[in-house]
Formats: sequence, structure tokens, C-alpha cells
Amino acid sequence: METWAIVSICVLLGLTTRWTVSLNSYSGASKPPMFGDYEAQRHWQEVTYNIPVHQWYFNTTDNDLNYWGLDYPPLTAYHSLLCAHVANLINPDWVKLHSSRGFESPAHKLFMRATVIVADILIYIPAVVIYCLYLTEGSAKRKASMLLCVLLYPGLILIDNGHFQYNSISLGLALWGVLGLGLGWDLLGSLAFTLALNYKQMELYHALPFFCYLLGKCVRQGLTGRGLTALVKIAVTVLLSFALCWSPFLSDPQQAVQVARRLFPVGRGLFEDKVANTWCSLNVLIKIKTLLSPETQIYLSLAATLLAVSPSSVKLLTKPTFWQFRLALVNSSLAFFLFSYQVHEKSILLAALPVCLLMNELPLVSVWFLQASTFSMLPLLLKDGLFLPYIVTSLGFLFFGLHLLSLLDRGTADDLRLGPLCGRLGACLPGLTFSSLVRWGFASSVLAIAALTFSSAVLAAPARFPDLFPVLVSTLTYAHFLGAFVYFSIVQLVDVPRRSSKKKAN
Repeated sequence: METWAIVSICVLLGLTTRWTVSLNSYSGASKPPMFGDYEAQRHWQEVTYNIPVHQWYFNTTDNDLNYWGLDYPPLTAYHSLLCAHVANLINPDWVKLHSSRGFESPAHKLFMRATVIVADILIYIPAVVIYCLYLTEGSAKRKASMLLCVLLYPGLILIDNGHFQYNSISLGLALWGVLGLGLGWDLLGSLAFTLALNYKQMELYHALPFFCYLLGKCVRQGLTGRGLTALVKIAVTVLLSFALCWSPFLSDPQQAVQVARRLFPVGRGLFEDKVANTWCSLNVLIKIKTLLSPETQIYLSLAATLLAVSPSSVKLLTKPTFWQFRLALVNSSLAFFLFSYQVHEKSILLAALPVCLLMNELPLVSVWFLQASTFSMLPLLLKDGLFLPYIVTSLGFLFFGLHLLSLLDRGTADDLRLGPLCGRLGACLPGLTFSSLVRWGFASSVLAIAALTFSSAVLAAPARFPDLFPVLVSTLTYAHFLGAFVYFSIVQLVDVPRRSSKKKAN
């Protein structure tokens, strides 16, 4: 009973933080003609409510694809339609065809903000609670501490409840998939992840770990017996789920092809804005987008992504444990973010989710990464007028991480799952311990983020370099993300057990 009381307090704090952030501005507020992501979500409600389903993804007189055309999978469209029906009951002007374009009012803002909170309550938050209580080791206090820190992760709150998106739906469905696999309900896990993939195509970042874990598990059971039966059941579940989601578009091949074109618009280029991935960072020195043809850019990013994700996938396939699965989720999503095609700054949330799931085992590195991931979106948050919510939520998250998870006491080689790999470090640097180096690195990172945050908000960029601060932010966070990818890859591939685990085994 006491545990559930603490859980309720954590959930209430998470919801209060979300609602407080939602009182602030949003993407594109009062900025015609295109406005921003808030208007995109409202416009999708307008489109799905007023025009036939077979026209949702086509350019017509009633559906101008150049004005926030629908470019997410069918489940997003169905969600927009559901919200549109509710909106029409409250005020038909919110979704009236053509005349509602750019509609803004306090009442409509309240409605839109409420739809995000409802999605959090129904999908994302229950999954986080169940994961922390049933798939996390440790005392009740430890589980509650992790729960609070995950629910207060600033990146997701600022983007969904501030900037305005519904990432908590796709991430929540993916987390339900993780729960299914962690609890041994592979069919339910497969169904949940399939729904996540049909809500946002960026869930492909997590697809390989799900595939490799389930296939490796079936292979271990034997592909001539139970393993084959399990594999067939999983395949049927996935195919039927896809068929159900795509059923309105499967009767006509042109429909399905057009939806696929909208989901993967290769014409947009290698990257947009100043995103903290390899291609944008490299473009500062070598103008890749100018030197290479679009086709070459696609093949280059594809090859680099496959090369980066292969070691993690092979390791998981040969050793399909839940620990390996969670690490593979981090490494796969980081590999896609760092090397794939058409990456947005908000896509770092796909890596942040699996890092949140490691907060109990690797608290220092997890909080470090999550802090950097929020900072990587600073230029976007400044544009949306969300600087104050960014400061408050980031400081709060850091405070709770330091005090509830004892970050600075969890920086030894054993805590970081590096063990004997760091044995040579002491011989090279006899005056320093590994944990002191880690703490210095963490402190330096926080100070650098704080200094660049202050500079970006207060100082004016030189006229010759108008993008100076966004480039510095993306470069600094790229170094963090690349370092995190190397670290998590080492932890997964070497798979050094904790010293405590060895003692239990003995």
C-alpha cells in the first residue's frame, strides 16, 4: 500500500510538471503562414475528419500536401480522426475544412494540450510505472526514485507538452512492447511494437533489436520444434496487425505506394537544421550535401547505419537476454540517429527512451546522456519560447538524479560495467582513480552545457556566423552522443558482469 502511495505521488508530480509546461507557448504560435507542429497536428484533424480516407495522403484541392501534408503512418491518422471527432463536438470551427487553417484560441490550446495529457495517462505513464515496479531490481525506494526520474525526463515533456507533438504515444507503445518481451509475453510485445511502428515510422530505430531478440530466442528454442511454432505465431501477429492498420489502403496498390512515399520523403535531403549527428557535424568541415549527389548520400548513410548497428544486432541474435535487448535498443537507436538519412533533432527521443530503461543499472551515464539530449534541442526550444521551462525542468531532473539515484557515487568501473577494461588506466594515471575521472568528466559536461545555454539565450551571434550557437550546440552534443554510442557498444559487446553478480554466482 505504501509503495502505491509513493507511485501515485510520482505520477502526480509527472503530470503536474507536464501541465505546467503546457501553459507556455508552442511551436509556431501566431507565426503565419505555416505556423508549426501545433498547427500540423490540428490540420491533420481537419483533413482526416473532412475528406475520404483514400485522399488523406494524396494532393487534392481539399488536401494541399505542401501545407503540413500527412506524412506519418495510418495509426497517426486514425488518432487525428479520433481527436477531430471530439474537437467537432466541442467547437466545429476547430476542424472546419479550409477556414480552420491556422486556428488559435485559448480554448483550442486547452483542448490540444489535454489530448497530449490523456495520451500520457492512457499509454505512456502506465507503461513506465509497470516497467519500474516489475522489471527493475532493487528496493521500493530505488524503484520509486527511477520512476520519478523517468517521468520527469525534460526532453519528452518539453517536446510533447511544450513544442507540441505526440511522441509519448509511439514511445509508450514501444515501451509496452518492451514490457511484453520482458515479462515473457512475446505476442503481446510484438503487437504493441507493431502498433508503435504504425504510429511513427521512426520506430524503425528500435525495430532491429525487437527482431533479433525474438528471432534469437526462437532459434534457441529450436527451429524444428517450439521455436518454429513461436516464430510463426509472432510472424502472424505482426502481419495481421500491419494488415489491420493498413486495410483502408491495401485495396488499391497506388494507395499503399503513395502512403509509403509520404512516410519516406527522400527528397528532403540528408539532414535538416543543425542536428547533432555525424553528417551535420561533418558538414561544418566538408560540405557533404554539396559535394555528393542525393543518391550517393542515401547509399552512404544506409551503409554507415548498417555498419554501425550490425555488431549490436549480431550480439543480441547470439545472446538474446533481456539485458542485451535493452542495450541493443540504445545502440540501434543511436546508430540510426548518428548515421541515418533525414534525421531531426527530436529523433534523439528515440534513443532517450531505452536509456531511461537503464537508469537503475547505469544511473550516472543515463542521466548524463538524458541531460545532453535535452540540451541538444535547445535551439528549437528557444525558437518556441520555452527557455524558462527548459531551465526549470533540466535543473529539477539533475537535482533528483543526483540525490535520488546517487549519481556521483555510481561512477566506478564496476558500476559502469567496464570492470577489468579499466585496469590499465590506473597504471597510466597513478594519481587518479577511474571514478574521479568520470566525475570530472560529468562536471565538465554540465558546466559546458550551462555556459553554452547561457550564451545561446543571452548573446547575439556575430553577423558573419548567424548559426554560431546552434552549430556549437550540435557539435558539443554530437560529441556526447558519439561517446555514448561507443560506451554502450562496449558494455553490450564485452558484457562484463558486475562484481556483485559474480559473488552471487559463487
